[in-house]
Amino acid sequence: MTGTPTLLLTRPAEASERFAAQLRGVLGARTPKVLIAPLMRLDYAGRLPEMTRVAGLIFTSANGVRAYAVAGGPRDLPAWAVGDATAEAARRAGIPARAAGGDARALLDLMVRERPPGPLLHVRGEHARGDVARKLRVAGLDTRETVLYRQILLPLGDAARAALEGRAPVVVPLFSPRTAVQFATQHGGRAPLLVAAMSEAVAREVAHLPAVRLLTAERPDAPAMLRAVVALLDHAARLEGPETDG
Repeated sequence: MTGTPTLLLTRPAEASERFAAQLRGVLGARTPKVLIAPLMRLDYAGRLPEMTRVAGLIFTSANGVRAYAVAGGPRDLPAWAVGDATAEAARRAGIPARAAGGDARALLDLMVRERPPGPLLHVRGEHARGDVARKLRVAGLDTRETVLYRQILLPLGDAARAALEGRAPVVVPLFSPRTAVQFATQHGGRAPLLVAAMSEAVAREVAHLPAVRLLTAERPDAPAMLRAVVALLDHAARLEGPETDG
């Protein structure tokens, strides 16, 4: 049989540690070995535009909230957030925020329906999907955007490579298409691979890998990813490993 599965977390360290803590809250003593090997680090180097006339904020990730806080943005503006985790990050930073339901489409629908007065400011990273500001402008909402952080890709570390070259199953949750591409280009080895993808867009980037199982989360949020990872860990525990020589 295979050895104990390894959970390989590739998000930036803080996000990976938070996800690992959430998993421990679900699995307790059954939590497997967790290996944190970020494929991306964040550089909070952006500067805010003139904020005097800004009437509301848009956050499509918790990273955007942190970047906004680091940049010293005012906290008394109303905010709209893509999902519960992002909204909670905003509230912890002292910014009143509403959650839209988990994806960019839901966020756009909510804002177009409510039509808050502008100007609105979308706080985002250098690499972002959804084209939120432009779509809101097309819908008639005065919306600008500002890039407050960079997502810098990193190589797989030695420990991660060793796990992927071993015999025990490796469960890998992937949260963004860009990270999925980075993982796919560096993956190698013989370990049974089980991948949890946060969305269909993420799953497409790793569909060619020789995974034992590729599972897409029911929703693009942390609770759904936790459920997907638990399901994959259960599946990994039942796998038979490759035969040994001799």
